[in-house]
Amino acid sequence: MKTIANIRLIVFSVFLLQSCKVDCNQNCFTPPEPFVFELVDSISKENLFTNQTYHANDITVVNLATTKVVSHSFISENNKNLIQINTIGWKTEQVTLVIKIADETIFSFFVDAERLDGDCCSFTKYNQITIREVSYSFSTNTGIYRIFI
Repeated sequence: MKTIANIRLIVFSVFLLQSCKVDCNQNCFTPPEPFVFELVDSISKENLFTNQTYHANDITVVNLATTKVVSHSFISENNKNLIQINTIGWKTEQVTLVIKIADETIFSFFVDAERLDGDCCSFTKYNQITIREVSYSFSTNTGIYRIFI
């Protein structure tokens, strides 16, 4: 008898939980994924900042449409030496940026970002990412674009 009562309680609980609606009073926010680039020698695969071919203070990121300098950060921690851009994808936009080092254009990239809302959360969907003027690889494990110079 106790077992039947327990089964009824479990079945009732399952139906009760299935009928619950998501409470969107507590919205969540997922920031866009940053773009992270490692510049490496195409032959030796050495990081070009680590071997001092390039210097971090010579990096400039420019928006081609506005010609304005775009903020970026340089990750030197643990001798990683990566360029990170966090400004893309906060809104729906198409943007083309140029990465320069000491006034030399290294590469450009185009991003078509769409800011979406779903299940009470906002997030960014990247519809297209195109890197030009160089060959590259992308690691889905690390999220790093390796740019071969």
